[in-house]
Amino acid sequence: MSNVYLLLWLEAPLQSWGADSRFGRRGTLEFPTKSGVLGMLCCSLGAGGEQKELLEKMAPLKQSAISFCRTSKFRQEEIKKLDREPLLRDFHMVGSGYDDKNPWETLLIPKKSDGTTAVNGGSKITYRYYLQDAVFAVIMEVPSEKLTLFADALENPCWDIYFGRKCCAPTDFIYRGCFNTESLAIGKALEIAQEKRLMEDFRVVDGEHEGEAIVLNDVPIQFGEQKLYRERRVTVISCANEN
Repeated sequence: MSNVYLLLWLEAPLQSWGADSRFGRRGTLEFPTKSGVLGMLCCSLGAGGEQKELLEKMAPLKQSAISFCRTSKFRQEEIKKLDREPLLRDFHMVGSGYDDKNPWETLLIPKKSDGTTAVNGGSKITYRYYLQDAVFAVIMEVPSEKLTLFADALENPCWDIYFGRKCCAPTDFIYRGCFNTESLAIGKALEIAQEKRLMEDFRVVDGEHEGEAIVLNDVPIQFGEQKLYRERRVTVISCANEN
């Protein structure tokens, strides 16, 4: 059976899409990752664990994204693109405030690799980064036989849906329809953006094209405790129209 395209609208005060974060510094890309969007889909389905079979079906399928920015009226008619909000850096304390004499609370205090207590108790500051006031349209290619399952789940999710981290709750409806072609889905996304007075900033498309080509390790092949990923090549294409 042929594949179809789902249009997802991702709008929230905060979003965070990590691709290569390690230990105490959790960064974010400027656009949604495939692993993040598929993780969101699994939340809507109530699908925990490794999900190897589902991820195997979704791995070769395309995912593109369009980033939008806010606008304001300049003078009488001219619409001006507003600058994007800067990254938000959150200083997040881990392991503080626990009683090391309480057998349950001590389990929450970070330990060294050998299991012993770290110097000064193990508390540490981690750095977490967020996109502020970001808006994206994501066009996801899916098997046609999964359409009803995915659409119903996105409209009536089993678990909470969030954009990268649990503090990143959506502020608008996510599922915006199913389309037979990618171009039709893009057309609908641009229509929604026009209604919201948003302007296209850049696109992220699968494969290598004219633009900034990058390699992401964001195609999940296994979720759960031991997550596994493979690489995907994408191109970031800036919008030439600045007005």
